[in-house]
Amino acid sequence: MKPTEESPVMSSANHNGSMKSLMTEYHKSHINRTNQIIHYICVPIIFWSITAALWVVKLPHVMNLAMVISVLLMLYYIIKSVKVFATMLVFTTACLALNYWLENQGVPLLSVAIVLFVLAWIGQFIGHHIEGKRPSFFKDLQFLLIGPAWVVFKFFKLKL
Repeated sequence: MKPTEESPVMSSANHNGSMKSLMTEYHKSHINRTNQIIHYICVPIIFWSITAALWVVKLPHVMNLAMVISVLLMLYYIIKSVKVFATMLVFTTACLALNYWLENQGVPLLSVAIVLFVLAWIGQFIGHHIEGKRPSFFKDLQFLLIGPAWVVFKFFKLKL
């Protein structure tokens, strides 16, 4: 895909805060195929590793911090887009279910999460070096929440 081509996921638009414009803006620094492949691998690992690290923080009256943060994250997504919310609800639930299973298998979640988080971020920065563009979240931290949705939508060829 040429850098001037429009994202197959979104139509071109200026970043105005809508999910469509955020995804389009995010796509602009993820044109290179190698960078996209790296993102398909690293972004889900980063997302999962964050849920795993939060999973080990037990809270009274709720299972853990991962559950609380996941609810807040779903509120963000549903405000932005019902379709993104539904998609990310499935993905987030899968991550939480994996945490539950791994914890019951005796896996040291926090240690594994930290190692994978660091390795995946190294991969991300390698991808952006190949792309020749800085990560989107340097412009707007909101892109840290857009990245996982963009990866899921792009990988599965979904449209908003």
